[in-house]
Amino acid sequence: MKIIVDAMGGDYAPDVVVEGAIAAVKEYGVEIILVGDETKVNALLKKASFHSPKISVYPSTEVIEMHDSPAVSVRRKRNSSIVVGLKLVKEGKADAFVSAGNTGAAVCAATLTLGLLPGVGRPGIATVMPSLKGCFLVIDVGANIDPKPIHMLQYGIMAHIYCVDILNKPNPSVGLLNVGEEESKGTDFLKESYELLSKSHLNFIGNVEGKHLFSGECDIIICDGFVGNVTLKVTESLAEAMQTFLKRHILSSPLGILGALMLKPSFRRFKKEIDYSEYGGAPLLGVNGVTIIGHGRSNAYAIKNAIRVARKEVEHKFIEKLLTAIEAEKAGAPANNGDIDRSSN
Repeated sequence: MKIIVDAMGGDYAPDVVVEGAIAAVKEYGVEIILVGDETKVNALLKKASFHSPKISVYPSTEVIEMHDSPAVSVRRKRNSSIVVGLKLVKEGKADAFVSAGNTGAAVCAATLTLGLLPGVGRPGIATVMPSLKGCFLVIDVGANIDPKPIHMLQYGIMAHIYCVDILNKPNPSVGLLNVGEEESKGTDFLKESYELLSKSHLNFIGNVEGKHLFSGECDIIICDGFVGNVTLKVTESLAEAMQTFLKRHILSSPLGILGALMLKPSFRRFKKEIDYSEYGGAPLLGVNGVTIIGHGRSNAYAIKNAIRVARKEVEHKFIEKLLTAIEAEKAGAPANNGDIDRSSN
């Protein structure tokens, strides 16, 4: 198995990307192709004293920065690590692509280079988040801020198959993020999305409010990319703030400090449970190839886990299963309890 890793993607690239790639090779035994500045990447591999045929470097001379316009940069920077890496996957020289770089550029380049799966109108970024009962999946968290209701249905179908096959959740429940639980709540867009979801073969439980996100009562939360991205960023910010609040108040007295020392293992487990780096990257569902998008602030541990997620999708032949489900639905037989829409418009 070969996995392409964008060596130049992320706030701390290429250092943490190379470190994470080395860790992934040691732990998972995958073969990794690092795409990026050949001189810098080779220097980091040499510094780490890592010499293995399982890591190779493929040169690219350009980098799409975080502030670059996604569509413009993909067209103009054709020798960027993102574009070059995805082309290698398209050409069959690798099985998956991982990047912690510019999210918009990764989505745009993957859509243009790999193409969309038949029956899918727009791709969606799905991210795994912790809940009181394990974890749940949110889609979309930033790929498209203005989807159509039909795309929301397609998000639900793809997320359903991901939950069943990758997260081992049989018959996952699906909810539509809204301002109220009643069917009549929300904009016309949400009402139409509700109608499509309710008529599907998905285990649709209706509208869910923000207060229900982490209860564990719903396995899949569907929303547009604007709402999803805001939800994701607020959640990350709140998790960081909670840790700061706890530290501030616990360490404010000698008794609190003593208690903190006694509870240190519990705090460590708490931090691990809410840490985004534990869950790896977010799969870009809907494109014709395994594509994992990491957090821009990814450290080496997050990069390693993003590679783990890519490896699991490849091992499970997830894209093939998604295609099979789509073909089955076109023939009039829902596959994996999913209702794949026949239109990609």
